[in-house]
Amino acid sequence: MTKKDEYVRKPEWLKIKLNTNDNYTGLKKMMREKNLHTVCEEAKCPNIHECWGTRRTATFMILGDICTRACRFCAVKTGLPNELDLKEPERVADSVQLMNLKHVVITAVARDDLKDGGSQVFAETVRAIRRKSPFTSIEVLPSDMGGVFDNIKTLMDSKPDIMNYNIETVRRMTPRVRARATYDRTLEFLRRAKELNPDIPTKSSIMVGLGETKEEILETFDDLRESGVDIVTLGQYLQPTKKHLKVQKYYHPDEFAELREAAMEKGFSHCEAGPLVRSSYHADEQVNAAAKAKQAAGEKELKQQA
Repeated sequence: MTKKDEYVRKPEWLKIKLNTNDNYTGLKKMMREKNLHTVCEEAKCPNIHECWGTRRTATFMILGDICTRACRFCAVKTGLPNELDLKEPERVADSVQLMNLKHVVITAVARDDLKDGGSQVFAETVRAIRRKSPFTSIEVLPSDMGGVFDNIKTLMDSKPDIMNYNIETVRRMTPRVRARATYDRTLEFLRRAKELNPDIPTKSSIMVGLGETKEEILETFDDLRESGVDIVTLGQYLQPTKKHLKVQKYYHPDEFAELREAAMEKGFSHCEAGPLVRSSYHADEQVNAAAKAKQAAGEKELKQQA
């Protein structure tokens, strides 16, 4: 890459409309009052105003705000994590209830310092939200929990509405993009989650623009489907700081539309694809789409048996 081409100019379609209404400001104020973290803020998500201000959805980041890994695409702080806050699940549940959120995503920093990878706190957070907001749908987006089966089981036993674990990029790019997490361990995590509870939809996300090819993206679709993944999201990688990986390509919205069509042809029940799509983007709609796909599959099976 030449000096001239070092930074690819950001295109017009990546402009964001801000919506700083009462929903947005109220949720932000509550996060600070209750000492809670969101990946919406920590990861500099471009959709925070739409999700907080319009859709009444949010992604809480539990287990602190310091990650034990240093992935080269991620803006979350890395270093030695803080002690566990065992009251955090109740504080998250209180906030979900007070804000009357219709869908919530629970994610976390990687906690490789914990034997259970933080799975117990994850599960307790899901159960606390269920008690206080029974009509709120819950999606969990954990780290790989060290690849330990018991940790995955602890999380699945809490029965979230969606289990989400991101593969992030294609196989070839994984060693350069991710820290400690591997491509095959990600697929194994998703496969085991599906085996533990086939009724819970599984989901994964891919960033594009890091230097992957279309063929590699399609191969990743195949690998995810073979691991039983129901929902996939695709979004444009955006460099959070100059210390992170550079953008190699900005995909046009038409290219995202083509990739979405290819994903649906491969059998995913739902696919969100677009320049500003992130793993939690329109996550509330994905719960409904997964439920409809499951119902349709059940009706088809009954007709075949009749």
